[in-house]
Amino acid sequence: MHVHVPSFLVTSTATSPSPVSAPEQQRWTPRLWGILAVVCLALFLDGLDVSMVGVALPSIGAELGLSTTSLQWIVSGYVLGFGGLLLLGGRTADLLGRRVVFLVALAVFAVASLLGGMVDDGALLIATRLIKGVAAAFTAPTGLSIITTTFAEGRARNRALAIYTVFGASGFSSGLIFGGLLTGFGWRWTFLFPVPIALAALVAGILLIPRDRPASSGGYDIGGAVTLTGGMVLLVYTVVSAPETGFTHPTTIASLVLALVLLAVFVVVEQRVRQPLVRLSILRIGHIVRASLAIVALFGSYLSFQFMMTIYLQDVLGWSPLRMALALLPTGILVVLTAPHAGRMIDRLGTPRLIIIALGALSVGYVWFLLRAEPELGYVGVILPTVLLLGAGFALGFPAINVQATSGVSDDEQGLAAGLVQTSMQVGAALVLAVTTALVTAGSHHAGAHADASAAEVLDQFRPGLVLVTVVALAGLAVMVIPLVRGGSGKISATEDDDVRAEPRMARTGRPHG
Repeated sequence: MHVHVPSFLVTSTATSPSPVSAPEQQRWTPRLWGILAVVCLALFLDGLDVSMVGVALPSIGAELGLSTTSLQWIVSGYVLGFGGLLLLGGRTADLLGRRVVFLVALAVFAVASLLGGMVDDGALLIATRLIKGVAAAFTAPTGLSIITTTFAEGRARNRALAIYTVFGASGFSSGLIFGGLLTGFGWRWTFLFPVPIALAALVAGILLIPRDRPASSGGYDIGGAVTLTGGMVLLVYTVVSAPETGFTHPTTIASLVLALVLLAVFVVVEQRVRQPLVRLSILRIGHIVRASLAIVALFGSYLSFQFMMTIYLQDVLGWSPLRMALALLPTGILVVLTAPHAGRMIDRLGTPRLIIIALGALSVGYVWFLLRAEPELGYVGVILPTVLLLGAGFALGFPAINVQATSGVSDDEQGLAAGLVQTSMQVGAALVLAVTTALVTAGSHHAGAHADASAAEVLDQFRPGLVLVTVVALAGLAVMVIPLVRGGSGKISATEDDDVRAEPRMARTGRPHG
């Protein structure tokens, strides 16, 4: 359900043919393979964990007595930690050293997984999800920056990132199956299963990942770290708690205002310190901004759609966790099969066109579901075409968006760039999910209590949420189409040329993408 596999699917940042230089002839030693395996395993765990937990949500709700709104917090608690600290996590790896940040965060992930499988209280379970989100906020951008700084730019890095992408997709796909199987024995196994894998990756990382020096010796921006973390955590909390407290409730409004004040102070601090936590000028680069908006549309719409599908298929139609997992599995399979070829497709079409195709596929999938959905949801006529279209959208969109978001960024800011696009993904998805949850529960006196309603009534209750995810996907599509139309016949527009000039290193990474 919470498709994070997605979340860090990234392929090559080199996007145009160029002569093979010496760095591209980098020889892959056993240690290089080992480093790549450790980083890939961490990403595999993230995809595995979130998809298993998504399958287990109805079982968790039944045993712990949690409503739909409370179940949302098992997802949103993770998003709160992840989205709230991603920018801090990515930049911390740049400034304090990638090895130590990655290993400490991986250890925290393992401990939180163990605790999650042992608690008997919904609030404590949500707390462990928050901690795991915090850990992922550091492992995700750090793992990506370990790859981009370990493997020489060009063929070696492209190959490493392609393998990295496949591991993320494989984690999500296998998580659906493992989640269905393990939930049959008890939902706790979906939390405990990743623990030995995480510990094995931790030991291997200690042995293989080389020590690295911080990118800067100019000190750590404490003021920026405090205001950014406080502002982002409070912003995400406001977004994910709004459906329960009310979007116009004084608490929600006050929390939002305080979050915005903290973020405004952060901007002021970053403009005055010598070594800022975040280089704010990166936010003025058009193709990076468009990539960030596109990933909100892609991930936000699908996360909310899968949340509704998981609840409806299991709670309303009475499907078993394994049956539901198998029904949604084609999405992950398409990503696994397509991801290794994404780099060549990007070279041929460019990231804007590939992102447009991806968001177009998602939009068609949502529209098809809206038009054809009936209470019993026939698999061949409704569910299968939908998940195939959504799988195609993910398979094409995630790599292309991440390539566009990190293109032209120097090695010492790869963590920042990765953190920026992933922050957009998590915060944007949290907002879309929060609004979707509010729409779904608006017509119910007891959130998540579907036992007294017919399947037709529940489906009608979900329709406003389905309309929302469709609109979000179409809005992302418009964001990507407008610059190409403005440029004429798909040519690079003047705005895009300005983006290239704004990022001098772009000239060394190939033609711009968006």
